[in-house]
Amino acid sequence: MNRWLRQHRYAASTAFSRLIHQPFSSLANILVIALTLAAPLIGWALLVSAQPLVKDLPVNPEITLYLKLDTSLEQAQKLTGDLRQKYADDVLSSTLISRDQAYNELKKNPLWADALSTLGENPLPHSVVLSLKDAPDQTGVAERLASELAVTERIERVQLDSDWLKRLDSLLQFVRVALSLLSLCVAVIMIATVFNTVRLQALNQREEIAVARLVGATESFVRRPFLYQGAITGIASSLVAVLLAWLALPLLSEALNRLAASYQQHVQLHLPDGLNLLAATVLIALIAALAARWSVTRSTQF
Repeated sequence: MNRWLRQHRYAASTAFSRLIHQPFSSLANILVIALTLAAPLIGWALLVSAQPLVKDLPVNPEITLYLKLDTSLEQAQKLTGDLRQKYADDVLSSTLISRDQAYNELKKNPLWADALSTLGENPLPHSVVLSLKDAPDQTGVAERLASELAVTERIERVQLDSDWLKRLDSLLQFVRVALSLLSLCVAVIMIATVFNTVRLQALNQREEIAVARLVGATESFVRRPFLYQGAITGIASSLVAVLLAWLALPLLSEALNRLAASYQQHVQLHLPDGLNLLAATVLIALIAALAARWSVTRSTQF
């Protein structure tokens, strides 16, 4: 056991010595890997911090019903009352917007005023806006009501105004996939960087390795310092990446809060919890060590 510990202590000290004796090369490699790691880390922090904002948006799904043009105001009022009673368990409120009211509101907009004046008559229908109650499955309730209302006699068209929430959820899913692909690209870059660094190191120590083999050094003894070198590079790069992300998040948080303020929300961007960061660091160190093993195995076959 003591022999095993001495061998690993020697390998670790040798790896540190090699990194220290080549400070510029080591620092450049660490910075390259850290910068590539910082991008998905910041994206991860944005995703983790933005998800509660999306879930807590104070939005009740609304269904807008556009009635047929031949529907009179009295018929529209009666339909609004009937719908309120029929769907009392699901509907929080119902609002009738008459065609004259909609026309007058639209005329106030300079972009539409000239166009409406050329039409001569009001082309807009009566409409009813149904605001739904909070429910565990609001999307399901809204879709069910929309499908039922679509076949109602006086209703021409049904518009589900919560569709944008689906699009937002789809956007978050897209971001998750994009982050996964970005993380994969980062892993490839890290493997390539560590592989090339260890390869150059092994070639520079070609004669030293050959002499070590002649005096009885095993392949494990030869490779072990390079594995530690890869792992130490991965750990150092992870720590630098966390530092860079920590410095960048306050600036991004300020920008994101301008958007969140429009929804009466406040977002504080933060790094993932320590346990997840530790697990990610261990994974990165493992990948770097495996890349180093692959490189030194290919580069010391002489």
